[in-house]
Amino acid sequence: SVESGRNVFEKLASSQKYEPIPVFLTGNPKDWEFYQIPINLLLKDNADDIRNKIENFRITGILDQIIQEGANITAKYTSPDYDFYPRKITLEKLAQKVDFAFLGLHGRPGEDGSLIRELQKLNLPYNGPDPDCMELTIDKYQTNQFLKQQGFLVADHSFISQEQFKKENTSVVQKIENQIGYPLVAKPSDDGCSSAVKKIDNSKQLAEYMEVIFRSFPQLPDLSQYVLSMSATEEFPPKDYFMVEQLVEKGNAERFLEITGGLLTHYDDQNNLHYEIFEPSEALAEQGILSLEEKFLAGEGQNITPARFADDHETNKLISDKVKQVLKDIAIATGISGYSRIDAFVRVYDNHEVDVVVIEINTLPGLTPATAIFHQAALNNYRPVDFLNKIITFGSQKK
Repeated sequence: SVESGRNVFEKLASSQKYEPIPVFLTGNPKDWEFYQIPINLLLKDNADDIRNKIENFRITGILDQIIQEGANITAKYTSPDYDFYPRKITLEKLAQKVDFAFLGLHGRPGEDGSLIRELQKLNLPYNGPDPDCMELTIDKYQTNQFLKQQGFLVADHSFISQEQFKKENTSVVQKIENQIGYPLVAKPSDDGCSSAVKKIDNSKQLAEYMEVIFRSFPQLPDLSQYVLSMSATEEFPPKDYFMVEQLVEKGNAERFLEITGGLLTHYDDQNNLHYEIFEPSEALAEQGILSLEEKFLAGEGQNITPARFADDHETNKLISDKVKQVLKDIAIATGISGYSRIDAFVRVYDNHEVDVVVIEINTLPGLTPATAIFHQAALNNYRPVDFLNKIITFGSQKK
């Protein structure tokens, strides 16, 4: 979220059109706190650093004197609202201060619709789809269920709660083995990224995954890190439930690749909604499952845009168009609007038929400098600031 928010701020601040102000969201699920923060805090490494600086913020007398003496310079080169101090601000005050709320949030409360419902009450335009769409897509299990009912391809999947684990314990492992089999993928059902997503090859790993995901303490046991082949810095937040999916594999397809496809929506002169589906990117993962770093950090991941569905241009376009049509159909079925990203596996067969197996839908996808959606937008002649401008324009027009 910080990487995305910082990048969006920098792009908009460098334009002639916008005067963005950075706002940091902290607190807890029941009590959100918003702070307008100065640039030096926005440039901190991560959210924890920003939060700590806000909580312990101090400006010494000499720095305060420098700020006062440099007021004329500050006024010339910054916006009138610039502040050297982090200031707590309510959503109501923010709505009076700005014309648009650009959300650079991932996961809750940004991608579950709860924050957007509050913005709607204040008539403050925002990026992203309607809350009902976000409530569905934040839950990967419910999204899979919905897409399956609508006729789209998803991996066989199952849902496991902490309550079920406590009651049934080892029998849960047996049920999953019978229903899904190995190898499988275990992952949180309500998260919007790759944290705690693991490929599971046997019952020992599955049992260990459940112990770790349902743990009541923040630290990761050394044994768990070893059994699940985790790095020392890997994020693995405790959850009350998670899901498992059958590992999607190549089968008898000629080609098999993981793709990520971005999109934009627009209104025409008659206020009809139109979908602009970008050329998908091919995602290359070192360990079979994309990590957070590979998804969002420069130099970590490898994405090829456009995806290599075939060797020759004509066939590649034919297959790409088929994949893009499926992505469009998914967007329409789930109520996506604004901008979004759909991740999927694609099997390409000898007769040029394709299977598009949905992995997940991101309604507020990452906007870090390294994210593939900027590469996709560039193929449609959007500079990064143009792409962001389209998002803001649509959100401002949205009824």
